[in-house]
Amino acid sequence: MPRYFIEVAYKGTNYSGFQVQQNANSIQAEVEKALEIFYKQKIELTGSSRTDAGVHALQNYFHFDTDLPIKDDAYNLNAILPTDIVVKNIRSVDDEAHCRFDALSREYHYFVYRHKDPFLQGMAYYLPYSVDMDLLRQAAAEIKKHTDFTSFAKRNTQVNSFICNISVSEWVEEKDCLVYKVKANRFLRGMVKGLVGTMLLVGKKKISVEDFKTIIESRDCTKADFSVPSHGLFLSAVIFP
Repeated sequence: MPRYFIEVAYKGTNYSGFQVQQNANSIQAEVEKALEIFYKQKIELTGSSRTDAGVHALQNYFHFDTDLPIKDDAYNLNAILPTDIVVKNIRSVDDEAHCRFDALSREYHYFVYRHKDPFLQGMAYYLPYSVDMDLLRQAAAEIKKHTDFTSFAKRNTQVNSFICNISVSEWVEEKDCLVYKVKANRFLRGMVKGLVGTMLLVGKKKISVEDFKTIIESRDCTKADFSVPSHGLFLSAVIFP
């Protein structure tokens, strides 16, 4: 049966997450609803990267199988979807292509701003304290030396492996924001927020870079800080072959 990829972007503020959940609205539920309205047939989606409640995405993917004559009906679907979700394109792929398992890597960006700005509210983390950028960069560089990120996976994470290969880990300054950029072959539940929250402790000089290294090596999630809010986090890219 023919298979299609749907590329989407969304503001996650009003949703319980990316994947369908009972008794809560999700990105997947809204897209499936729009597809059923437009194509007059129920279409089940498979998602690429599961973002948590409140997390945004500049790029994410679903795939689905159907014998219906599918065109790039993004315009029509966007007329049905809520204003905080957009279908960017629909394209035909190989019948065996898989939007989750075929992805080579994913990239997340976390945004922090330090001066009150109503236009960043809800889209970045307001942190009105001084932070040491050099220390943040040292902590980010330390991350690339490790592969076991058990310390940065939330409890009850249902995975068999905590190994992630990090290819990009850096703090940069962009306009009025500090931005943490991280790219890896896979991520654990809560991992980026845990990394950011704990690195910010380094930047505020509450712990040292050596302490941060010790937290990574401890493989103990109670040592990490997951307290940064979801609304500063964006899935920025899913990279395929």
